[in-house]
Order: sequence, then C-alpha cells, then structure tokens
Amino acid sequence: MELLYAFSQPGGQESGGGILAFLPMILMFAIIYLLLIRPQIRKQKQQRVMLGALQKGDQVLTRGGIYGKIEAFKGQDGNQVLLDVGKGNKITVARAYIVGPASEAVETPKAG
Repeated sequence: MELLYAFSQPGGQESGGGILAFLPMILMFAIIYLLLIRPQIRKQKQQRVMLGALQKGDQVLTRGGIYGKIEAFKGQDGNQVLLDVGKGNKITVARAYIVGPASEAVETPKAG
C-alpha cells in the first residue's frame, strides 16, 4: 500500500514512472491481440487456403445457404464459380462467398 502511495505523491521518485504509466495499456493491447486479433487472422488464413484448394467437382456451401457442386471457374483469376445446384440449375457466385465444403450428410439433388 505504501508503494502505491509513494507513486501517487508529486515530487517523489519519477524515474520509471513513465513506463509504469503505460504498462496497463500495453497489457490490455496484448490481451486484445491474443484473444481477438490473432484468432481472426488464423481463421482468415484458413479460409484463403480452403478457397485456393477448391477444385471442379467439389461439393460446397455458400454464405447464402446454397449447396452446390463446382462445375467450372470463371472470370479473371477464377474469382467466379459456376455451381450446379441440382436438376440442371446452375448459378454463378463469387469465390469469396463460398463458406467451405458441404457436409457429407447433405447431398445436392441429382439431375433427373
């Protein structure tokens, strides 16, 4: 308790007071980085790797909740994907809007 009182008194020891004043902010930034920023960066990296590994014939799920099978890649750099959503219906979606591979339990309807 005396240590806290000594730091609060003006004219006392002032060496090291600057570092101690910034210590709580540094600790808060470190905690925010470890709990929020770092996991988000890791998740974005995994998403980029997954999007880069997509191939023709993969079953995928879009952010809009549409399941489909990749028929082809279109556009510059393959940034558009042609999906067969069943019964011969095909749609084009942006590659970035693919969430990931479709669950094996859910299958797209067969064209028939």
